[in-house]
Amino acid sequence: MKKNCSYCNTKSNLLFQSKDYNRKVTNTVFDHYKCPKCKLIFIDPIPENLGDYYPQTYYSIPDSVDVLKSGFAHERYKIEIIQRFIKQGRLLEIGPSLGCFTYLAKHSGFDAEAIEMDARCSKFLNEIANIPTVNSDNACEALKTLPPFDVIALWHVIEHLPNPWETLEAIVKSLNKGGVVVIAAPNPDAFQFKVLGRYWPHVDAPRHVMLIPSSLIIEKLESLGMKLEYNTTNDEGGLGWNIFGWEFFFSNLSSQPRINRYLHSFGRKVAKVFGVFDRLEGKGSAYTIVLRKVE
Repeated sequence: MKKNCSYCNTKSNLLFQSKDYNRKVTNTVFDHYKCPKCKLIFIDPIPENLGDYYPQTYYSIPDSVDVLKSGFAHERYKIEIIQRFIKQGRLLEIGPSLGCFTYLAKHSGFDAEAIEMDARCSKFLNEIANIPTVNSDNACEALKTLPPFDVIALWHVIEHLPNPWETLEAIVKSLNKGGVVVIAAPNPDAFQFKVLGRYWPHVDAPRHVMLIPSSLIIEKLESLGMKLEYNTTNDEGGLGWNIFGWEFFFSNLSSQPRINRYLHSFGRKVAKVFGVFDRLEGKGSAYTIVLRKVE
């Protein structure tokens, strides 16, 4: 049975079926469809119990901000990307998890806030990290309660959202003129995806309810008055996700810890071999795009 694409409403054929290979919460099979027109890949139906696929172990809540500070080096490239376009101002991260980036943004001179669906992460951000955070699984509604921002960032979040197009519309409304939105997400045009298919770790069913081509997000945002400023699969984050893909593809082949560690290490070696293909612009495992709201 064909399903309607949520972006262009085109009838779409079944592409493949997959399971939760990454976290193995259940053995449920998920149907993935690909739109022949816009190339969106999506799960249908999206599980009604989607929250069950984010178990307590999905987040490890620390007792202090020390763990956030220790992660600054890994998050620095994100701030550097943003500061090419906006030096300071009001910044919102949607889906920050523990908020390492949001905390770094605060320490880099931004007035940082967050919207986070997990109650424990939200409590940590509010009470320990002192980052004003709205606990909500509906970013569209949460944005209505907040003043406009100069930067809105979604680092590997949009692929988790059942309503990405409505969320993008809400984001544009919540941006000041001249403000930017930065979005990073898995790249369905990736070399790895062509090789690994349903077993590609970035499919991450069912948490990744969609694999969205960057061209669709750009097209949608440009139709709302945004202008593309930056588009790459070779930023520091993208290169890291290339390695992750190979490591976790192999480590997912076994549930035995000892074998798992060996396979994980083997995956890193494979990443070096195939890195030349992963680093081709547009073929990396993840893209990062920045668009500005036109003055």
